[in-house]
Amino acid sequence: MNSRDGLDKNAKQLLAEIVARREPMKAKDRMAIPPQEMPCQPASERIRNFNEVALGYTVEQARVEAERCLQCKNAPCVEGCPVRIRIPQFIKAIAEQDFAKAIGIIKENSLLPAICGRVCPQEVQCQDPCTLGKSLKNVDKAVSIGRLERFVSDWERDNAQAATPVIKPETGRKVAVVGSGPAGLTVAADLRREGHAVTIFEAFHKPGGVMVYGIPEFRLPKSIVRFEIEMLKAMGVEVRTDFVVGRTRKLADLLGKDGFDAAFIGIGAGLPRFMEIAGEDLVGVYSSNEYLTRTNLMKAYDRENVDTPIMHSRKVAVLGGGNVAMDAARTARRLGAREVQIVYRRTETEMPARVEEIHHAKEEGIVFNVLQNPKRIIGDERGRVKAMECLRYELGAPDKSGRPRPVEIKGSEFLVEVDTVIVSIGNESNPLIKKTTPAIQTNQWGNITVDERCKTSMDGVYAGGDIVLGAATVILAMGQGRTAARAINEYLSEN
Repeated sequence: MNSRDGLDKNAKQLLAEIVARREPMKAKDRMAIPPQEMPCQPASERIRNFNEVALGYTVEQARVEAERCLQCKNAPCVEGCPVRIRIPQFIKAIAEQDFAKAIGIIKENSLLPAICGRVCPQEVQCQDPCTLGKSLKNVDKAVSIGRLERFVSDWERDNAQAATPVIKPETGRKVAVVGSGPAGLTVAADLRREGHAVTIFEAFHKPGGVMVYGIPEFRLPKSIVRFEIEMLKAMGVEVRTDFVVGRTRKLADLLGKDGFDAAFIGIGAGLPRFMEIAGEDLVGVYSSNEYLTRTNLMKAYDRENVDTPIMHSRKVAVLGGGNVAMDAARTARRLGAREVQIVYRRTETEMPARVEEIHHAKEEGIVFNVLQNPKRIIGDERGRVKAMECLRYELGAPDKSGRPRPVEIKGSEFLVEVDTVIVSIGNESNPLIKKTTPAIQTNQWGNITVDERCKTSMDGVYAGGDIVLGAATVILAMGQGRTAARAINEYLSEN
């Protein structure tokens, strides 16, 4: 469904019937209520703009969807939430049209609901164990917890209901937060609430981390990220941009000469990984990080007003099958590419991208070429990409990840005409902190090693998010941020 009209009519009628009931609904009645679809921009329109694709629930849709919740006593959805939001309670408040109460319940555990409601994979987290979805034997029919979270957070912002959280008396202790992604923002908010002075150090010229440079506007409007950061500033958190810890200042200096009592490292995993095949040095080959950063952070799509260089591509190949690959492919489509293809060496079933992102990509004309992978990238006489030589694959026995291993079919080489290749096969950890802070231990992949409380091998230093987990989700990073904040608060109270 690509508009609100039909959905509004159906939702209003359903809501009227629910309100008119004389007896409380039983579980079987709630199970009979159809899931409320998310209104979206039509694909034919959205490929020509960077506006948000999903338009959000109306009040009627939100209340109808909330009435589907069975209000389970054991609340398995809460167990599936990395930050343990009291999900049944906030959904019940929406059903009762007490939206202020609903957002208040969410913010007990999360200060980024508008972001999480948009980009977190609820279908494999809180919605996966939903009793309703289990009863109907389809996770797609679980209560749409993420959409309800987005609705109530948008209601708060649109109606100017957001209030600055209460801050406890000043403790006189200082905490440095390195990185302003979801883990860093969560740590900063939780520690500031406890009365500690918090300074965020961000390497880029704008705060927000991957939410600003990595996730496209059409999935997560940057105005929402700015709103959340302004709330942190209103709480008294200082944000310093263009500050590269390890270059501008070493971590040890922050903890020594600069007087910080503790530090949290949440710098993400932003070092692009390449395939190490011939031709990756040609003009027209990008990492997804570079491609998305040029577009999202530096606004390369606004060609009339900015000077950020980016290819005027006609035929684009994106290598990979995760959410970032979908973001890159859909961005290329909006930048004017006539043909965009996803090249993935397994099948669609094994793709780590969200089902919703794959669905939207297909609606927008992205072609999925599975069981294929490039062998080399071919350039013309000017050193520009003109084609890829690819191989076909078949699935073999499962590998360590549990997914079937892709096996090359010998002699299956074929050529594909392209002028742009975007490599999106994952990221590695930036080694800067490790190189400049030898006391911090890392694993074989360069990720910082921490204990169950997110403490590193260095006293007073904690870490979380992608720099610890590798490529993860916003909500998992937030979960580690909350764990680290509790540990830092205990550390400061004891030292």
